Amino acid sequence: MRTESMAVFKQQQVEDFYKIGEQLGSGQFAVVQRCTERSTGIDYAGKFIKKRQSRVSRRGVRREEIEREVGILQHMQHPNIITLHDVYENRTDVVLILELVSGGELFDFLAQKESLSEEEATQFIKQILDGVHYLHTRKIAHFDLKPENIMLLDKNVPLPRIKLIDFGLAQKIEDGVEFKNIFGTPEFVAPEIVNYEPLGLEADMWSIGVITYILLSGASPFLGENKQETLANISAMNYDFDEEFFSHTSDLAKSFIRQLLVKDTRKRMTIQDALNHPWIKSHEHKDETRAPESKKKDQRKLKTKRLKEYTIKSHSSMPPNNTYVNFERFAQVVEDISSMETSFDDIAGLHDSLQEDIDALVSIYNEKDSWYKEESEHVRHELSQIRYEFRKVETMKKHLQDDIKSVDANLSRIDEKYKDRKSHLDSLRQELSSELVWIQEVITSFQVDVGNRSYTNTNLSSVFNNDINQALKELLQQSCGEEILSGIKLDLN
Repeated sequence: MRTESMAVFKQQQVEDFYKIGEQLGSGQFAVVQRCTERSTGIDYAGKFIKKRQSRVSRRGVRREEIEREVGILQHMQHPNIITLHDVYENRTDVVLILELVSGGELFDFLAQKESLSEEEATQFIKQILDGVHYLHTRKIAHFDLKPENIMLLDKNVPLPRIKLIDFGLAQKIEDGVEFKNIFGTPEFVAPEIVNYEPLGLEADMWSIGVITYILLSGASPFLGENKQETLANISAMNYDFDEEFFSHTSDLAKSFIRQLLVKDTRKRMTIQDALNHPWIKSHEHKDETRAPESKKKDQRKLKTKRLKEYTIKSHSSMPPNNTYVNFERFAQVVEDISSMETSFDDIAGLHDSLQEDIDALVSIYNEKDSWYKEESEHVRHELSQIRYEFRKVETMKKHLQDDIKSVDANLSRIDEKYKDRKSHLDSLRQELSSELVWIQEVITSFQVDVGNRSYTNTNLSSVFNNDINQALKELLQQSCGEEILSGIKLDLN
């Protein structure tokens, strides 16, 4: 039993908690194996679902689809719906630990009977309706109701309990949200699925009508030679109650089916309508005190021979030593081989066409390759020329950098010499200024003042000035050179 504290998608090894046993069944992307809980010894069914590894892959089931199935199952708690016990996940698989339903398929169980009364049929149909009623009151549509998904919990009891399984296509129907899809098993899908129209809970009611039709007659109302013909029959409502199959079927039973197989979803019976239908109600409260003779007289006996043939054709599980079943399977294999041979012929034709396309592509490739080689050679030559020019520029750049460094060094030396000469010149100017001051003082001292008569020895002063000028020029010439001397103007007169 599932507990409220169940951890969804446990990231643990399922083998640590369950002993994995024999395989119970398999599908396209799932395998069901017996799992025994190590802590309690209780047997469960482990559904190992292969996860899709990438968005572009077509193998495996998308994680969001698995999450949707788990999300629906974990809230299911009804006697006629399979129960989810635990969920585990690893890198490649999600494992659903489900209630073990070991009684087999309903149709297989009924097909092993010699005959079936309508009362017995309604007891099983009523259980299916109860399970679907539980779903529909929660706005959940199963979308894959078919004999393979109607199982018995235990067939070794007087009235086996029905269990609805496989909620891989189930959807929560939300008000105001349009949902469309093309899925399900062609034989049991409703016209709105075939015609890609908005879907709702009504699609399940159509499937119940088809299941009831097959259960009472052993014939499928819309089954054609192939899938396209089957879908066309559904869309065209191409069915009837052949007297060969329904000669012993009550009018109430036919009315029940007829009100379910209605193309207009607004006129199709709802689940509540079906539960209240007289055919279901008439057998719901049977009189247990009724005499066996009267009881036997009232019951309509339906032969199950055709139902057995139907289960064989639909590849239901039958005893492995059944020769007829083995023959049917062999015939199916032969038919598959014939189909494969036809496919191989088609593949051979496609291969020839593909080879022509490949030859054309190779020719185009060779032309393009030749053009690319010519262009490549031209580009290679251009690149070589560019590299040569680049190396020349690099060499010139290097020489220019060396010249700049040399000029910088010479400028530094000139600057140092200039500063040294400037300093020396400043020093000489200071000395010259002090000397000029001294000379002026000396010249002034040569003025003679005798008594009241003063005079200046002009000749002596003139000679003396000339001598001083000559001496200064020689001194400056020795110290600064002619270029500096020419820039100095002395006025000693």
